[in-house]
Amino acid sequence: MPSTSIRKLSALAARLCLLAFLGLVVAQFFTDLSYWWAWIPLALWMLIGFGVNRSASRARSEGATARASEPVTTAAPVTGRWKAQNSPADKVPSHGTRAYGQAYAIDIVAEPASGARPGFGWWPLARRGADFPAFGAPLLAVADATVVRADDRQRDHLSRTSWLALAYFLVVEGLVRSLGGARRVIGNHVILDLGGGTYALYAHVRHGSLTVRTGDRVRAGQPIGQCGNSGNSTEPHVHFQLMDAADPDAADGLPFTWRGLGVPANGEIFEAAAAPATDSDGVVSGPA
Repeated sequence: MPSTSIRKLSALAARLCLLAFLGLVVAQFFTDLSYWWAWIPLALWMLIGFGVNRSASRARSEGATARASEPVTTAAPVTGRWKAQNSPADKVPSHGTRAYGQAYAIDIVAEPASGARPGFGWWPLARRGADFPAFGAPLLAVADATVVRADDRQRDHLSRTSWLALAYFLVVEGLVRSLGGARRVIGNHVILDLGGGTYALYAHVRHGSLTVRTGDRVRAGQPIGQCGNSGNSTEPHVHFQLMDAADPDAADGLPFTWRGLGVPANGEIFEAAAAPATDSDGVVSGPA
C-alpha cells in the first residue's frame, strides 16, 4: 500500500481513537464504567500520532532531503505591511507538527501601522474579524498555476485573542476540530498546482470570498480570495505553505522563499510589493 494511503489511514485511526476516548469519558457520568478504559484509546491516539510524525520524518530524510534543501521561489501571497509568526526561518516544523504538510508553513498578520492590530488581553473576550486589518485583505496567486481545490463554505468565527478565549481554543475547539480532519483545521482554503510536484495552500480564507474554482488557471499576482478567520485560527491571518501533494492529509511540506523577501523570521515586519503580472503570451510586466 502506498505510504500516502498508510498516512491517511493512520490519521483516520488517530481521530477515531480520540473520539473513543471522549465517548468513554462522557459514558463514565452515566455508567459504572471504570475510568481506566478511557486511557486505552488515548494511549493509542498518542502512539499513532507519534508513529505518523516519525514516518514523515523518516520519509523526509530518506527521499526528500535533497529537494527540501532547495527552497521553491514564489511571489508573496499578499501585498502591504505584514508581520511574520510561526515562521520556518526560526524552526522546522514551524507549527510544531508535520501534519497536513505544514512543516514549512508560515503565518502572517497585517500590520499596516503601529497599533492598528488589536492586542491580546483579558477583555474583550472575543472580537469580530473586521476589527483586524488582515480581515478581507486580498490573497494573490504566488505563481502561474492551476486551482486543484477551492473551499470557502465554512463561517468565519470570532477571534480567540483573550486569555479565556485562548483556553477554550486550546482545550476544546482545537480538540474538536482535529476530529473533523484537515478541512476543519485549515478552514476555508485554496490549493494551487504550481507544477513540478509543488502545491501552494492558503488556509483560513474568508467565507465566500474565493474568486476561483477547481480547474481554473491563474496568473501570478491575480487576486484569488480574501484573508479570513475560518478553521483552527485565533485571529484573521494568512497561513501559507508549499507541499509535495495536493492532499494535505498525505503531503509533506516543502520549503519556500518569497521573491525579494526571503523567509521572514518570527516577529519580523516586512513590506510585500505586488508581484509582476504575466499576460496571455507569458510576457512579464510591472505592477499597474
